[in-house]
Amino acid sequence: MAGITWDFPEPHIMQVQVDATHIDVMKHTNNVVYLQWLEDVAWSHSQQLGLCAADYERLGYGMVARRHELDYLMPTFLGDELLLGTWIIDNDRLSTRRAFQFVRVSDGQTVLRGRTHLVCVDIKEGKVRRMPPEFQAAYQSPLQIKE
Repeated sequence: MAGITWDFPEPHIMQVQVDATHIDVMKHTNNVVYLQWLEDVAWSHSQQLGLCAADYERLGYGMVARRHELDYLMPTFLGDELLLGTWIIDNDRLSTRRAFQFVRVSDGQTVLRGRTHLVCVDIKEGKVRRMPPEFQAAYQSPLQIKE
């Protein structure tokens, strides 16, 4: 998008608008809403890459969050339009790491930056397992940014 400085090239982008259900007693977007948006944009990206919840069920594997790091940089308010950007920045046989950057459309300001470490889990056993080939192919990252 023009005028926005993204942290990494070619983000997967989803647009949202802050509505009344997102606002807390402080009159800004509640922190827990940002976490939901992380999940929403990650699923949107996963679907674009060819993996959806039905594929997870069919294959018997899923990616689950092991760690989130979130930096809330600026508050957002009712009516704000945001662009939620995400990238897969690293992967190996067991896990992926995602970066997130949320930008307010009206002024181009980054309001949140985040990282999530996801591990592959056997759904039936609940144990960390090596990613199946479909996951390895879909979740490859051209960035490979080590943390």
